[in-house]
Amino acid sequence: MKKRLHMLWIPLAVLMAVSAAAAVLFYLAGSYIASGAAAMVIISAAVLCAMIALIDRNVTRYVTGIDRDILKTSREEFYDYPEPIVIADPDRTIIWYNRCFERDIFGDDRVYGIKLAELVGENNSAKIFSEGGTSVKILDRYYRVTAKEGSSGLSIVSFVDISSHVALEQEYKASRKTVMLIAVDNYEEVLQNSKESDKAGFRVQIEKLFERFIENTNGIIHRISNDRFYCIIEERHLAPIIERRFDILDEARSISLGERSNVTLSIGVGRGAKDLAESELFARQALDMCLGRGGDQAAVKTENGFEFFGGVSKGIEKSAKVKTRIIAAALKELVVNSENIYIMGHRLADFDCLGASVGLCGAFRSLGKNAFCVLDTEKNLAKSLISYIGENCGRDYFKTLTSARLEFNPRDLLIICDTHNPDMLDSKELYESAEQVVVIDHHRKMVNHIDNAVVFYHEPFASSACEMVTELIQYFGDDCRISVAEAEALLAGIMLDTKNFVMRAGARTFEAAAYLKKSGADTVAVKRLFADSLETYREKSVLIQSAKLFHGCAIAATDSTAPELRLAAPQAADELLGIVGVKASFVIYRMEGLCYISARSMDSFNVQLIMEAIGGGGHQTMAGAQLDISVEEAIDKVKNAIEDFLIRS
Repeated sequence: MKKRLHMLWIPLAVLMAVSAAAAVLFYLAGSYIASGAAAMVIISAAVLCAMIALIDRNVTRYVTGIDRDILKTSREEFYDYPEPIVIADPDRTIIWYNRCFERDIFGDDRVYGIKLAELVGENNSAKIFSEGGTSVKILDRYYRVTAKEGSSGLSIVSFVDISSHVALEQEYKASRKTVMLIAVDNYEEVLQNSKESDKAGFRVQIEKLFERFIENTNGIIHRISNDRFYCIIEERHLAPIIERRFDILDEARSISLGERSNVTLSIGVGRGAKDLAESELFARQALDMCLGRGGDQAAVKTENGFEFFGGVSKGIEKSAKVKTRIIAAALKELVVNSENIYIMGHRLADFDCLGASVGLCGAFRSLGKNAFCVLDTEKNLAKSLISYIGENCGRDYFKTLTSARLEFNPRDLLIICDTHNPDMLDSKELYESAEQVVVIDHHRKMVNHIDNAVVFYHEPFASSACEMVTELIQYFGDDCRISVAEAEALLAGIMLDTKNFVMRAGARTFEAAAYLKKSGADTVAVKRLFADSLETYREKSVLIQSAKLFHGCAIAATDSTAPELRLAAPQAADELLGIVGVKASFVIYRMEGLCYISARSMDSFNVQLIMEAIGGGGHQTMAGAQLDISVEEAIDKVKNAIEDFLIRS
């Protein structure tokens, strides 16, 4: 087109030059021919206008033809474009689509007039207009759908088939390898004092159990010790196992040797790791969590935390005390090399927490060290024990949280009793300032646990922290002695957590109680420590009267804010278990801006899992939670958690 315009301007330029020359000549010739010059100019102007009109007409005709060709070519190209394309009006209604869309996605006219949201899905209707679009499944294919809105309001939507990429990604995820570590919790205990023929038969049953577990997969399983197995399995086979909630745990409980206890397993799964090395690390961490929570469960470790399955059996009590002796030696060395020893427990210290602290404090003082119990002397559940120890051992046994924080120095040792959760400590600031920390706890291990302790003595099968401390004291040496009052404090903690030797009391529990009895503990004096005031008894009675049954669980709640509720609530939860048909009890009350929940159960009902589901924790038969919600909201949360637990069980 530019060439044609250029050719038309050449004669126009010549004509203008000739006209100019003629005008000059006429001017030089004189005025006689002025009229001729004027005529020549007029003729030149007329010719010029005619040529311009001719050029404009030709240009218009040319541009119109080109535009027609472009529109025709665009329509043909869009219609025959090798990928599906649709056009939608400003209302996001489909008004046109090309041949590829008709052939590969829809074969009739039923998409005319429908909304884009119906085609790509309501959730994707806005995403397709973002940069890069979004992935959409239509029928049995996957497409990358992108849309762009023009100035006229019409939108062009393109569909790029990415089914092969999606299939490749799905295969990659399905074929990812996961390491699984399996431990037989009570292997040695079951085989103890058994005949060799019985042991061989027992091992065969275990081997067959794992063969059935792995037979329908392409994974491998290998024994790495008598009670440990190493398994590698693909994600495609792991997902169904998780969906079945590790039913191998139930199958294992059916294996027994004579009249001995049934077999339980602990399974650690390292899912979602970037490689096998990280998966094995995840699996070891998950297995440690299982063992720390009493065994008989599976834990799946991912980048976002843990997911637990099972956990319906109580912890397996270990008869050997080798670990206790080793821990005692390490703890004694730390104490001897420390300037002062501060012993702290959880908030709202009870008899078990304070009894363990007092027992350790007395033992360390008999070794010539400066030891103190750190607690909130106003907000606790053991005021009677504090008064008793103050009268018999001296008031200098206890330090307030403020004075302990001010006096603590890097050469001091901090011992934490009856908890391993840093958020539940009486003073988190004191813990954070300590360079050397020792943890002694019997509660099932929580995800959020103290991970920088130089000694982490954790026995989930133990009845109480006082039982663990009593065993440690026996290995501190002959120069370590505790007074009668300190022995009674330890016995009070054991009696509290075992409900007078009814719940979770094992052989080692009675051995510890026997040692304390030999040390002078008087059971009558201990019983007096549990005496309630009349106000506490009234609050407890009101709570019990308010209880309502929900799926075999007694749920009691009150709007009262009486300070006696701190003692009355756990006692009411204990007494509710004595009602026929009650498998678990939950007592809810609100105080000082928080809603407190005390949960208790028999062995068959795991209240720890229920409390963990709403942000709490504890033991299988004794747990609790502290939530910043109303009592009514807490009741709803507990009911929902109970229903979820029953569905999973």
